[in-house]
Amino acid sequence: MEKIVSNRQVPAMNVLIVFAHPDRRSLNASLRDVAVEELEALGHAVEVSDLYAMAWKSAVDGADFPAIDPKARLKVAAASGDAFAADALTDDVKAEQAKLLRADVLILQFPLWWFTMPAILKGWVDRVYAYGFAYGVGEHNDQRWGDRYGEGTLAGKRAMLIVTTGGWREHYSPSGINGPIDDLLFPINHGILHYSGYTVLPPFVTYRVDRLDDAGFAQAAAALRERMRTLESTQPIPFRRQNGGDYLIPSLELRPGLEATGVSGFSLHLKQVE
Repeated sequence: MEKIVSNRQVPAMNVLIVFAHPDRRSLNASLRDVAVEELEALGHAVEVSDLYAMAWKSAVDGADFPAIDPKARLKVAAASGDAFAADALTDDVKAEQAKLLRADVLILQFPLWWFTMPAILKGWVDRVYAYGFAYGVGEHNDQRWGDRYGEGTLAGKRAMLIVTTGGWREHYSPSGINGPIDDLLFPINHGILHYSGYTVLPPFVTYRVDRLDDAGFAQAAAALRERMRTLESTQPIPFRRQNGGDYLIPSLELRPGLEATGVSGFSLHLKQVE
């Protein structure tokens, strides 16, 4: 299915937005509505998992694995893998996994609280990213160390973050006191999205949201509409693939000589784009 938009053909996609803000009247929620409106205008199918509205259970516990003896020690990864293999995960988790499999694009949307995502969204990841589904897949041998970091169940799909924060853009700059925004979001972009196979797009971040006036919101909304229009063409974050030859196996250290002069930390895991 394709829809003609502004004299160009846009392939229709399935987009899942996992939304984590408790207030329907928030600026974050208003931006979500902008994204949904623009995506649907482009002909895309949009599903929204509004975690607070769903009263999402965020804590992993024995209730997630009813087949486990309640007196036995709970080993979450093993219990998760066994339940996934037996199609015995809880219905709410299976429903979210089905949404992920349908979606061509995943958007995680949240306010930045204490330098990370809200607990309810982390709990969504903890429960939905079951062993055998989003991790623990693929063979381990001398050439591969499982299917992850660019490979795996969700490979071939795109993902991105929509984030709001009360801090200034300058506070999250390379010299800003909060640290670079790309470093703060690295554990999510690289460790959650890229790990499970996604091609990860740069995040869309709106700053100083508590002081944003109507003109400021209009500007942010216009920029978000443009990002939604360019989901297929936006260049992704150039994360290295684990099994692409850049890492030694099994130590998974970057091969000597691949790091650019002066590059360290998280940036080592980005391919240098000329």
